[in-house]
Amino acid sequence: MAGTLGPGARARAAAMLLRLALDQRLDDFWRKIAPGMTRNAKHRMLCLEEYTDRETARRWRLTWSALSGVCHHRVSELPPVPTEIHTRLLEVNALLDALDRAPADTVTTRVPAPGLPAGRTTAPAPSACAPPPRGPRTAPSIPKPAPPPGHGAVPAAPPATGNP
Repeated sequence: MAGTLGPGARARAAAMLLRLALDQRLDDFWRKIAPGMTRNAKHRMLCLEEYTDRETARRWRLTWSALSGVCHHRVSELPPVPTEIHTRLLEVNALLDALDRAPADTVTTRVPAPGLPAGRTTAPAPSACAPPPRGPRTAPSIPKPAPPPGHGAVPAAPPATGNP
């Protein structure tokens, strides 16, 4: 039959539908907390950790990224196999359930605007992600990687002179 899709096209279509389900549920989640978050796709996932547990946020990003990679057709890559799509389906269902079980108090919690620091005369811009209050949280310092040996900065060329 000329009108049927091959297994690769069906698998990519299923991956697109699974990713769409994640996107729509995340939009619904953010509409309850901060309606402006539905306009910025990247921040929606980055701020999710502040409203759910770390593991759910990590799994959400990994699953969304994997599905996004499958959705983009690349000639040099094989399409996903049905078992991979089935595994992603199970993961998406688990993630949707986990987001439904997010603590109800985070939906109604609003963080008050911070006071002005000493010497500041204007209020800071509102944050895209206002997490519920938690204990102090510090991120580990990650050093900036240095260039490999022998690949340092290229010295500037000497200024050109008028003599040939």
